Amino acid sequence: MSTSTNEQQQQPKLTLHRGWLDKGKHVWSPFVIKVEARLRFANVKYEIGAGSPRSAPNGKIPYMEIQNASQEATSASGNDSLKTIGDSTLIIKRLVERGVLPDLSLGINGKLDGATNANDLAIRALMEDKLYFYGVWEKWTQNYYPMRDRVLSNLPYPARVVVGLMIYRNVMKTLHGQGVSRYTAEEIALFTREIWEAVNDYLTISRSKLTGHDANERPFWILGNEHPTEADTTVFGFIVSVLVSTACPDSQKLVREFPVILDYVRRIQDVYFPDYEKWEE
Repeated sequence: MSTSTNEQQQQPKLTLHRGWLDKGKHVWSPFVIKVEARLRFANVKYEIGAGSPRSAPNGKIPYMEIQNASQEATSASGNDSLKTIGDSTLIIKRLVERGVLPDLSLGINGKLDGATNANDLAIRALMEDKLYFYGVWEKWTQNYYPMRDRVLSNLPYPARVVVGLMIYRNVMKTLHGQGVSRYTAEEIALFTREIWEAVNDYLTISRSKLTGHDANERPFWILGNEHPTEADTTVFGFIVSVLVSTACPDSQKLVREFPVILDYVRRIQDVYFPDYEKWEE
């Protein structure tokens, strides 16, 4: 996406609200890590904030505040609503539209082919629309107390108990409607393994294509391209969120079975997040 010099000079100040401040650390949300990766892949500066679902435009973390939004965006909406954007996918789309982020559907030699873009979208859907709910089930039903105490760490204990039960009921209602809670634990474990095995297969093929003197250190990307696609932000986010969370021990143990997956996130971490604390290896 072409961006004029004037637009580049007017790049807005971006503040990503992550749910927790935790400077120098990854948070537990794969969607927060996804947005941070997208920004860092493009070397776009941003600040972090804690924020709260209560102040988010759609009640979800992450959300982004944009200061000094363009006159075009403000006039198009008739108000300042575009200065705060919720949902990780919408945040990225809006920043691409405004020329703050590059369009990753465009390759070095033009637009990526349809099959590549379809694979990219399929991988994102697999992680965000299936694996995500398996993770929610593991965290909130199998490891309720670590998850509750992390999510509600800013609340005093009595309030944490009450609010935690409210969240639990809402989560179980969502999981029942979505369908995950209707499976057995063994079935969920099987489905989860299938997804991580597929991710490992993609990454194994991609790493095998690396050549050159720095092939053992530079990042490689899930679709085997010379640059990341949107799927890499999602995959990186989900892997790291599993590795840093204490509320999904089964998934963490599973992911650690795949050396190629660990190599993939290590390389990206070393290049793009050198200032962030790394998970225990």
